[in-house]
Amino acid sequence: MSFLLKSTKERADVWGALFRSELPDLPFHVWPETGNPEDVQFLATWEPPPDLLTTFPNLEVIFSVGAGVDQFDMTRIPDHVTIIRMIESGLTDGMVEYVNWAVLTLHRDILAYVRQQRQHEWKPVHNKIASQRRVGVMGMGTLGSPVASALAGAGFLCSGWSRSRHEVEGVTSYAGPDELDAFLAASEILVCLLPLTDATRGILNASLFSRLPKGAQIVNVARGAHLVVPDLIAALDSGQLSAAILDVTSPEPLPADSPLWDDQRVLITPHVASVSQTETAGRVLLDTVRRYLAGERNFHSMVDRSKGY
Repeated sequence: MSFLLKSTKERADVWGALFRSELPDLPFHVWPETGNPEDVQFLATWEPPPDLLTTFPNLEVIFSVGAGVDQFDMTRIPDHVTIIRMIESGLTDGMVEYVNWAVLTLHRDILAYVRQQRQHEWKPVHNKIASQRRVGVMGMGTLGSPVASALAGAGFLCSGWSRSRHEVEGVTSYAGPDELDAFLAASEILVCLLPLTDATRGILNASLFSRLPKGAQIVNVARGAHLVVPDLIAALDSGQLSAAILDVTSPEPLPADSPLWDDQRVLITPHVASVSQTETAGRVLLDTVRRYLAGERNFHSMVDRSKGY
């Protein structure tokens, strides 16, 4: 049996050294060098190579090198193969930091001040304090829950919504379609951290925006395909929304002719909210492989194929 990595040179250097030091009996290969394809039991990648079943007939586990798996074509991954997402402290900490920054940026009207600076205009806006601002987090999973907890800890009136209920101290919990409207009505700043599935694709649309408070603001750090861009621009033009911070777009990179680039009500970052940290991610990967080899088969970061995440 062997481990195959299809990723960056940085990961290959760090993870290869780690595995050779601590799991010397498990051969570690870096794509496109695979060793004997029949020996590959573990594969870590962002996008799997085609023809998995015929290329690697004894593959048992695929690790995503990121938190998401929507880039995987599940129809091409055999049912018996376990899929595990990357959940590690560096990834979580990075997302918490980014969302805190984004929410504070919107909360303190920084985009308006940037526009004023360009016009050489000095015009203070009355400040609210965090305890007067309602923030909603859509998607209370392994990233959403710590984000919501941090926002509540910063003093915001924070609520969270997801398909199933998640209880987080200091965060008002909403769950399921029946509670979505109440959640949206309580979200002056809306943060999207939903997984991308058929049910959530395009969820940030005109209908959803109309159920937010007038002048609401959004932060999308999930996937670009959650957002319907024409609906966002229309909501900004009508005043239903007042600002947006987007770390993800569809497609990526954002095309040069996209109207989002020049819209001063929108701040774009190039999918940098959070990335797995090479050193800590390598440790998590090594620990998971060890546990798997010892016979463990239930991991909190396993993908539920029925849900798509």
